[in-house]
Amino acid sequence: METDNISQQVEEVEVLKSIYENEWIAEDGSGSFIMKISPSVKLFITLHPDYPSEKPPKYELMAPELSADEKIKLYKEFKTIYEESMGSPILYQWIEKLKEYTIFKPKNINEKKKALDVPKTQKNKPNDDFERFSKQVVHGPIIEDRKSVFQGHVCAVSSEAEVRNFIEFLMENKKIAQATHNIYAYRIIKNSSFLQDCEDDGENHASKRVLHLLQLLNLENVIVVVSRWYGGIQLGPDRFKHITNAARRALVQAGFVK
Repeated sequence: METDNISQQVEEVEVLKSIYENEWIAEDGSGSFIMKISPSVKLFITLHPDYPSEKPPKYELMAPELSADEKIKLYKEFKTIYEESMGSPILYQWIEKLKEYTIFKPKNINEKKKALDVPKTQKNKPNDDFERFSKQVVHGPIIEDRKSVFQGHVCAVSSEAEVRNFIEFLMENKKIAQATHNIYAYRIIKNSSFLQDCEDDGENHASKRVLHLLQLLNLENVIVVVSRWYGGIQLGPDRFKHITNAARRALVQAGFVK
């Protein structure tokens, strides 16, 4: 069966290369590939020896214009496509489905900039906030592991409107906006109680770890965003260690932690 899987993989890769040409990139004969959907959207794929008969391909998605909800919905559609394929190759279907969610979808306002739905009456003037953020934001040291890159970004905030504006401010940076994931957590003290929340941005269970770090350090009126640029090699649980460490280092550099 393994021999049959390998032969199907070889044939599928040849077909995909003929269809997508330079958009389909092989990585050093390692069984890993990159599918470039657009300049900002990429699908990183690794073929398991048991694919397609028993297991789906491993994959990571870089799509900064998709909201967390859209990514979850897309992941579910990927799963359904594989389960309904009866052990047949499915990468072409995955790629075309991803195109439906990105280059073929209606051009709406950047979902990432709407991560927090704050009523207009609660919003500060973005220009005023942006000027302050540009002076106070701290970009932490870079952590690299197997081609993946992690970096934390920290700033003081005192309202949910400022949290939203800070996310918008970071998305003005093209490099940060194109990160595979921008995970964030914040804690704000208001009327002797805490307002706190977090967002995975497709990296499931990551933001709760960042929020837990803020809680353990007893920090208040701060937001930390961790950008991850996926390098094509899956890191397993190590990615959570790097995300938390990137957040902590940025907090230390910003002076929130001694």
